[in-house]
Amino acid sequence: MKPWNVLAATLCISLVPLLSIEMLQAQHDPGPRTDSAGAGGPLPTLNSNEQNLFSKALAHFKEVNSVDGKVDGEESIGLGPTFNGNSCAMCHAAPAVGGTSPALNPQVALATLHGATNTVPSFITAGGPVREARFVRKGDGSLDGGVHGLFTIAGRSDAPGCKLRQPDFAAHLAVNNVIFRIPTPVFGLGLVEATPDATLQANLAANKAAKRALGIYGSLNTNGNDGTVTRFGWKAQNKSLLIFAAEAYNVEQGVTNEGFPNDRALTPDCDFNGLEDASPLDGTTTDLTNFAIFMRLAAPPTPALPQGVTASSAENGSNLFSAVGCALCHTPSLTTGRSPLTGISNLAYSPFSDFAIHHMGSGLSDGINQGAAGPDQFRTAPLWGVGQRLFFLHDGRTSDLLQAIDAHADCTGDNRSRSRDQDRDHRSEACGVMNNFNALSPSQQQDILNFLRSL
Repeated sequence: MKPWNVLAATLCISLVPLLSIEMLQAQHDPGPRTDSAGAGGPLPTLNSNEQNLFSKALAHFKEVNSVDGKVDGEESIGLGPTFNGNSCAMCHAAPAVGGTSPALNPQVALATLHGATNTVPSFITAGGPVREARFVRKGDGSLDGGVHGLFTIAGRSDAPGCKLRQPDFAAHLAVNNVIFRIPTPVFGLGLVEATPDATLQANLAANKAAKRALGIYGSLNTNGNDGTVTRFGWKAQNKSLLIFAAEAYNVEQGVTNEGFPNDRALTPDCDFNGLEDASPLDGTTTDLTNFAIFMRLAAPPTPALPQGVTASSAENGSNLFSAVGCALCHTPSLTTGRSPLTGISNLAYSPFSDFAIHHMGSGLSDGINQGAAGPDQFRTAPLWGVGQRLFFLHDGRTSDLLQAIDAHADCTGDNRSRSRDQDRDHRSEACGVMNNFNALSPSQQQDILNFLRSL
């Protein structure tokens, strides 16, 4: 062998482990983008009156609640008796107001604000996501599923005499009775609300052969009274933005309102206000109405290339995202119907979701039924804005996008017969897609990750 051939062979042999390491290093989440938020503003087509309405609604969304509304800087009335936050914008904070969990969890400081005597539960940490806690079962063994407020107003200077105690989260954690949810971003939800049921139904029925070949079925969650499609929340359990806001105002902040007029943990010594967010007699609108208006008028996030990611990589990732089957559930484009808002009628938008619920397997199952959604069924998470998101999956269990993708691959159980039995053990409907994803080269998988971080 000639000397240069010996050298070439030696170099090839020595480069093999290096190339393997490089390939492994290439397959990673590039992390949240650090560019400007590109979110939090109004829909760009709105007229000046609608833009002013958005600004007023945003101010309500940012208001901070106290018990009596007399605390300086916390003039919105009605916090508690139990609560997880004291402002919509506290939880919906990143990358801008209307988003999701910020990097620094404000729930830690909230626990003892104004003299409150709460203990911070072990699952709430400074660097972890904002969370709510739900109990799977009640003490008698029957199904629960409801949110149990992390904190109470006991000890606060504006809640004299209240002695309501926190739930014993440690005891419930010890018997695996607690599951978590993190805030969903509310950007662009007016477009989702304006999408006709028929559009969602047709989208779910489209590409049926390709979906069946990959084990994808899915269904739309529906309202029990009129049968129309529900589409908001982790399990698509809420019908409208007004209902979504009303429930959150009561459940997360403890504020009674015209949608949910009853305190959730009423005790005589903690009842200070009665109905707290009621329609004023002067013709102005309630906090509740303004929360829905803010969400309805908020623009979707703006895509952008992450630093160090090339346009060709993101474009290839987009093509591969469709080729392996991700786009069969994470629908790239939907179209609104008629809308009273300026420029919103018949508008194509890119949520990357079919807003249907799908079986995701036992690894993601939370044991909770909501509407027609069973324990392992979740709404396809919209991926717009995922490029700047810090925490993933319904419970915020990971900050790594690749780990979130891998969690889709729970392929145990039976996927052949689609029973409506909510207690049945199903495999993830993403198994076929995950097989395709795992068959890609590391560089191809990296392109998909780069594409997702560009959304």
